[in-house]
This record gives sequence, C-alpha cells and structure tokens, in this order.
Amino acid sequence: MTDLQPEALIAEARAATGLDDFGPASYREGLGALCDSLNADAQLNDLGVVALPGMLVGSLSNRLRVVDWIAHHPEVADEPIDAPIIVIGMFRAGTTLLSRLFDQDPRNRALLMWEAGDSVPPPTSGNHRTGPRVDAVHAGNAMLAQINPMIEVVHHEQADEATECITVMSQDFKSLTYEAVANVPGYSRWLLGTDQRSAYEYHRSVLQVLQSGGVRGRWTLKSPHHAIALEHLTAVYPDARLVLLHRDPVVLTASVCSLISTLSSTFSDADHRPYIVEHWPTMLEESIRRMDAFRDAHPERSIVDVPYADLVQDPTGTVASIYRACGDELDDAGATAISAYVDAHPKGQFGAHKYDLTEYGLDPDELAERFAGYIERYGVAREHR
Repeated sequence: MTDLQPEALIAEARAATGLDDFGPASYREGLGALCDSLNADAQLNDLGVVALPGMLVGSLSNRLRVVDWIAHHPEVADEPIDAPIIVIGMFRAGTTLLSRLFDQDPRNRALLMWEAGDSVPPPTSGNHRTGPRVDAVHAGNAMLAQINPMIEVVHHEQADEATECITVMSQDFKSLTYEAVANVPGYSRWLLGTDQRSAYEYHRSVLQVLQSGGVRGRWTLKSPHHAIALEHLTAVYPDARLVLLHRDPVVLTASVCSLISTLSSTFSDADHRPYIVEHWPTMLEESIRRMDAFRDAHPERSIVDVPYADLVQDPTGTVASIYRACGDELDDAGATAISAYVDAHPKGQFGAHKYDLTEYGLDPDELAERFAGYIERYGVAREHR
C-alpha cells in the first residue's frame, strides 16, 4: 500500500536542497490531490513505490532552487518572453517532431529535457547541451529504457532535445506528467476542475531563469496539456503564437492508449486497461471541447491549424508555412538545419510503434462517429481502415 504524505515529501526536498522557500503556496493543493490519488488509485509496484516519490521530491527540489535563484537574482523577473510559438496539441499528432524541428532553427530557443527538471544554475552557451547535468539525464533515460525497452519505441526522448512544458508545470503540481506515468483518476478530476494559471506563471519564471544564463532566442514550446488550459496559458502569454496539429482521432486514441499503457506499466503491475480505455478517449474529447470553446470565445486569437499529413510529407515546408502564419520567414540556415535533421532521423529509427484498438476493446467506426464533429470542423483526413 502506497502512503505518500505531502509534508514528508516537502521535508525531504528541503533536506536535499538546504532550502525552504517554495514561493507561492499554489503547489500545495495539487500535491495533496496527487498523493491522495497515488495512494488510492495507482497500485504502484516495487519500482513505482521508489520512483514516484523520487519524482515528486525532484519536482519540489527544482522549485526550491528556482525560487531561491530568483530571490538572489531579482533582475531575472525582468527577462522578456516575447511571442513564443506554442504547440498546443493534439495528443500523439506529431507535436514532438514539430518541436524538434523548431529546435533546429538557430534563432529559436527550445525547452530541453534536462533543464526542465534541473534549471539552476541556468545553462550557458558552453553547457547548454553537454556536461554532467545532461549526462545524468542521459543515464536516467538509459536505465528506464533498460527496465522497459518499449519506452524507446513509443516515446523516444533525449536529455538534450526539446521536451514538453508539463515537466516544468509538474513543479506546480498541475500537469499531465503524472497521468502519463500513473493511473490517477482522482488527480485527473481535480486537475480538470482547477485554475491552472499559477502553473503557467511558474512556467514563465522558469523560462526567465533559463534564458538569463545567456542562451536566448524565440521560445518554441509544446504540450498537448495546453489544450485543456488555453485561457490560463494565454493569460500569462498573451502574445503567444498558437499551433494546433490535427490527426485522425481514431489513430490518436489508439496511440495514446498504447503510450499510457507502456509508461504506466513500468510503475504498476496491475491491469489498468479498463481505466485507460475509459479515460483517455474522454480526455481527448475534453481537449477538443475546450479548444473549440476557446476559439469560439476568442475569434480574435489566431491559431495555426496543421494537418499531420502535411508535417510528415513536407516537414521543412510545414515549418515555413507556420512561420509565415506567425508573421515570420524561415531563412536558409533554418531550412538547411531542419532538412538535415529530418534526413538523420527517419521515422521508426527506434522501432515501429504498433498499436491495435482491439487490444483495448475499442471499435474504430464507433470512435469515428464519436469524433465526427471534430473531423468535420477541421477536415481531418482518415488514416484508419
């Protein structure tokens, strides 16, 4: 039986860092909701009982260091975050590929995997993609892949590559990170009902810290989480350029169910498929509902819609078209770097991610009907047969 207690985790983070100021108390309610749900719902195995508390202490520890860094470097609060390009979804629609393509353009500044969880001191040009802190995350990834080799297939991520905003948002304990690694329905209900603005305010502070070390550029960010919190995202980043990728929701559903099954099975031996099959198609529906409601409420806000097929068939051209929609142009240096990256990273280089709806008792025709409104509104091409 898991018995995670917020106060014990907080004390452990303070002991690990020698710091005690977490900044605003906005993280406390989410930490409590997450601990309650992990205890009641997650059915962690022996690895999960060790790894999940370590993850939470890591999130708390980075928050302590970020708050302390800003307290000792108050000028960081004046760092501008101007017109970031933010990919807001959909789940499993090519957001990772697109974020890595953006990262190839020397003018951009991506959030890298290692620095999202180890943000202090901020990186310099000399240690932005190399060094002991980067190596430590590489080693952690390798260990996880050894424990569960399928992780490399379903979601390969390197320490020095662009990552999701949810790692930073998890330090305010409002993040889909935790839903990816454990099945926590109680926490999910809390997350969908809470005001998430504080997570984005903290997120902005982390970006300010990270760029204050001298590695600057236009921020290019991504997470399908943003689709459920667009009002809060845009309140903190009012000049953000929003990008939305579209893909056949039947394929998205199959892929996300497979992803969550793979990730959560690392930390639980229980069969969570009934919950995954119920929860993640519903989460996809909720993401669409909230995005559509945001667009209807804010017709003045431009969102760049990108079909998945366009991204796969012409990656460089797709990036160029996104730039144009954002009032920019992809220059020769950026185009050359993106093309080189595409040539060096063929699809499926770490193995083919295969998924079967029948494994989850899902019917493709029923799913297509369930998402018919989305398919029609955005002219989404059918991939399943």
